[in-house]
Amino acid sequence: MSIRVGFDILENTIKRALINAGLNEDKAALCARIHTESSADGVESHGANRVPRFVKYVKRGWVNPNGEPELVGRKGLAENYDGNLGAGITNAIFCTDRAIKLADEHGIGLVTIKNTTHWMRGGTYAWRMAESGKIGISWIATESCMPMWGSDEPSVGNNPFCMAVPRENGEIVLDMAMSQYAYGKLGVYRLAGKQLPYPGGFDEAGNLTSDPGEIEKSRRILPAGYWKGSSFALVLDLIASALANGKSGAELDDEKKGSCTGCCQVFIAIDPYLFGDKESIQRKWDYRVQRADSVHPSNIKFSVKSPGEGTMERRKYSMENGINIDEKILVNMEINKNLEEQLTALHRRVIYSLLYCCSGKYVLFRDKDNYLRDNRNQSICFLL
Repeated sequence: MSIRVGFDILENTIKRALINAGLNEDKAALCARIHTESSADGVESHGANRVPRFVKYVKRGWVNPNGEPELVGRKGLAENYDGNLGAGITNAIFCTDRAIKLADEHGIGLVTIKNTTHWMRGGTYAWRMAESGKIGISWIATESCMPMWGSDEPSVGNNPFCMAVPRENGEIVLDMAMSQYAYGKLGVYRLAGKQLPYPGGFDEAGNLTSDPGEIEKSRRILPAGYWKGSSFALVLDLIASALANGKSGAELDDEKKGSCTGCCQVFIAIDPYLFGDKESIQRKWDYRVQRADSVHPSNIKFSVKSPGEGTMERRKYSMENGINIDEKILVNMEINKNLEEQLTALHRRVIYSLLYCCSGKYVLFRDKDNYLRDNRNQSICFLL
């Protein structure tokens, strides 16, 4: 069952889980913040949903809670680091900030990291670069989890790729896997008992399907753009492993240590005003986005939006109404005692309200936003 919880409650719950897993206070706080923001932005697949797996990887020794980025080499505007299997989020934030700093100094900053771990939501770092006023490009080279086009077995990573434009009237941020859907998104739909909006892969019999569970079983996820997606993914792997001087996806396959353990990542920050003034470039961006967004929609129930434009709307809704999360995910976090207390408190509110209702003190009703409320207008919980 899905429930909605407040931002602070979810953030503190995740933080406690990460501290219990072995992260120090500062790292746990940063990771918890990023996970919670991802869920608030509607990217549950790489937000709170990933915490149980992260905890499992720490326990297996696949993530080093004390690992820190270590400089390996520096040449002009480029730097290379060894991530020492540290937490992927903290390593990626470090690299993003270094790329921004190098762009401040040189106009362009390139930072690569090898031997790191899953960065969770890739768009986090593109957003960070855009919010600093930089064009951002970043990607990760994963283990094989997607077939090359024409194959029926995983042979290349889905290698998430991000680009960001620091438009002052709303950043434009692309965050995409090279597959039609990321595996995390398949999990979101499966937990919700829903079919994918469009076919996302093949079942074990080789039939194109929108059933997320069947695709997870076959591991034949559909490359975005068919042959284009798998080709793009392979080239991203080759470039990342070269620039970071680290392991390719094939070497990660050989090690068999889960998702992205020991992977390479690339972060590029660019000053957008290298050859033009800020005012004219911002005006150019506004005109381009306005033209893209103003076209007639194929479905009049929805407006056309450029990538990233719905993110802040979703976060605002989550901040006001609570973050949507499946109870199973909360229960799987390694903080069961703390979690049980929070869930019990939620259930207690519902039970007490029902008791008060039966005693005639006040009544309960489902409001237009699907909240269970009492006649004092107090929100009790969200109903799905």
